[in-house]
Amino acid sequence: MTLAEDISLLIRVPLFSDLSSDHLRLLAFSAIRLELPQGRVLFRKDASAMSGFVVMHGEVEFVDMDRPEPLPLGRYGPGALLGETALFVETRRPATARAATDCDLVEIDRVLMRRMLNEYPDVAARLHTKLVDKLAGTVSEVGRVKTRLDAITYPPARAS
Repeated sequence: MTLAEDISLLIRVPLFSDLSSDHLRLLAFSAIRLELPQGRVLFRKDASAMSGFVVMHGEVEFVDMDRPEPLPLGRYGPGALLGETALFVETRRPATARAATDCDLVEIDRVLMRRMLNEYPDVAARLHTKLVDKLAGTVSEVGRVKTRLDAITYPPARAS
């Protein structure tokens, strides 16, 4: 892929969608490109996570390998960012990720992200806002799920 193609895919990543073309160019130029053949493991569950991966071409699937038969947990195609949290803090991989098809990926490590945030405070502010909004949405969704589960677990008493 060319640098221009990398930039056009990076802007599709929700976390990066508000970044300028110069900032996207810096990310694309500094990131590591990976080719992953179908079936190859990208990372394993509980491994230390030092970077995020953007799927540029193909599909990656998350798999629960702790079962007699691997259980697919989700598939992610072009524009998906895998390991977003690892861009900012030390964490562990939540599941095993493997190539569902031949894949091209871009790896963005935490050092690159921190350098960008330190050198460009406006980028840090934009990403902070996006992450806060995403967290608020997650908390809201958890509240809705709790309400539904409570209704199942504690059904309303019937009137006599």
